[in-house]
Amino acid sequence: MKAVTLPLYICIAFLLTSCVEKPKDVVMHTSTGYALGTTYSIKYEVQNEKEDYKNDIENVFHEVNQSMSAYIPTSDISRINRGEKDVVIDAYFRTVYDFSREVYEKTEGYFDPSVGALVNAWGFGPEKPINNLKKKQVDSIMEFTGFDKVKISKEGKVYKDHPSLTFDFNSLGKGYAIDLIGEMFDKKGIKNYIIEVGGEILTKGKNTKKLKKWIVAIDSPIQDSSERQYMEVITLENKAMATSGNYRKFRVDPETGDHYVHILNAKTGYPMKNNVLSVSVVADNCMKADAYATAFMVMPYEKTKKLLSELKDVDAYVVSRDQYGNIQKYTTNGFQELIVKSPE
Repeated sequence: MKAVTLPLYICIAFLLTSCVEKPKDVVMHTSTGYALGTTYSIKYEVQNEKEDYKNDIENVFHEVNQSMSAYIPTSDISRINRGEKDVVIDAYFRTVYDFSREVYEKTEGYFDPSVGALVNAWGFGPEKPINNLKKKQVDSIMEFTGFDKVKISKEGKVYKDHPSLTFDFNSLGKGYAIDLIGEMFDKKGIKNYIIEVGGEILTKGKNTKKLKKWIVAIDSPIQDSSERQYMEVITLENKAMATSGNYRKFRVDPETGDHYVHILNAKTGYPMKNNVLSVSVVADNCMKADAYATAFMVMPYEKTKKLLSELKDVDAYVVSRDQYGNIQKYTTNGFQELIVKSPE
């Protein structure tokens, strides 16, 4: 399959809509910045120029970070990971924890946010990695890894079977933050918006510049850093989309030269090595899309397809290579209906 090169400014146009004259009674604000370790671009429709919610957006990011950022030493998750016993979790942590439990069970443990110690050991977390990581060390960390080894009391305190068990909510925390911004917009009566943070997206209403659904592009997983290519273009309306892949984030061990991708298999303790290149998931909220996009990268291909057939509100687009190196695509019926243009 030939991938089509798309200039960066066109991709941005897909995401943020084109430069068509906006209706005189509508103002489309755009807020951009850096948060949660990545960039964000948020477009929302208001009635006048004074309705600027940049500070409200930044406040959501701040609150999520204080609850769940492992890179902030004073956050709840950092204190819990260090073993502090007096931490009472907030509503943000509780929501993400409860949904993690649900996805953990539905994916038979392939999705597991208790892999924080492994994330650190392999060099994808805030702590110093272990170079030339040995099987004995991985096996040792695996002994205290597992979402079934932790619980939260009615009072909101976390109890771990082993003090070294470490949380990492990066696999769904960004999606949750996006949902919170959407909830903030909803409370303020904003009916049309598109929120993008690090490639994860939540939409509401329509692109009123064109009176059409929002249009977004799915990046191709087979490209180098010097170009921007896409696999599909889809429409979204009152839906979220998240994409997970092994083609951008990786670490090179300075001692061995080995490349390690950032998605870990909680069943083995090792970075993923399979034929799945990327997974894009559409769901009714971004936390759900974010979590399942990660899970489907780790799960065996047939288990992914089986679970997708059981989940009524989740659709996916899976890109993989067959045994001969050819690109293969698996698309659920619901996702197929969203595709508006495919490259030849």
